[in-house]
Amino acid sequence: MTQEELDALMNGDMDLDAMEEESASAEENEARQEVPVDEKEYGKVEADKAWPPPPPSEDNKVVHQLDDVTKESEEKANEILEEVEKLGDYFIDSEENLESVQETLESDIELFEKLGEKFPAVKSFAELKEKNEAALAKIKESLEMMREGNDATMEIMDKMQFQDIHRQKIERVINVMRALSNYMNALFAGKIEDEKRVASATHIHGDKTTEDVVSEDDIEALLAQFGEKK
Repeated sequence: MTQEELDALMNGDMDLDAMEEESASAEENEARQEVPVDEKEYGKVEADKAWPPPPPSEDNKVVHQLDDVTKESEEKANEILEEVEKLGDYFIDSEENLESVQETLESDIELFEKLGEKFPAVKSFAELKEKNEAALAKIKESLEMMREGNDATMEIMDKMQFQDIHRQKIERVINVMRALSNYMNALFAGKIEDEKRVASATHIHGDKTTEDVVSEDDIEALLAQFGEKK
């Protein structure tokens, strides 16, 4: 603390709370500045990763693969919907046929009941009535199963709509990726064609990993050969 700050404190012109907050802030800034930074971590490539990345072949083109996925997904989804629709039609047709059989059985049961009342000595009427009632119970059970199956097909068709939603999401991602690609191409575009550019240097002073570098001895030997030819 300086003499001026001490005098201000004695005179009551300085806020102790503000001084403590300012001191704490200064300590935090010093702590942040003292954190060591490992410069080797910048641009570091993991050892277990393949480098360089795979070439842009047909198997590695991301947008190309996503286009195939959306196309095949749409085709398969349409095929599934067609089959589910056929299945629903089968349930409806079978339900109508069973309802027709149900009406016939109900009529037969009513007829055998009247015949049994009129001719109580004929036991076959009562037996036929019981058989028709048993068949009618199975028909009603089958009708219930047909209705449940038809409802299940409708649920499948509703859930298949989410497949189309997922396809649209993928297409939206593709559009964003293409827009970014076009933006990057425009951003890095140059006035000179790549074929007309000067070739990049194989080795720059300070490089340690270049393998095909010509040494100074090789250069001197090459110059000496040119001198002998002259």
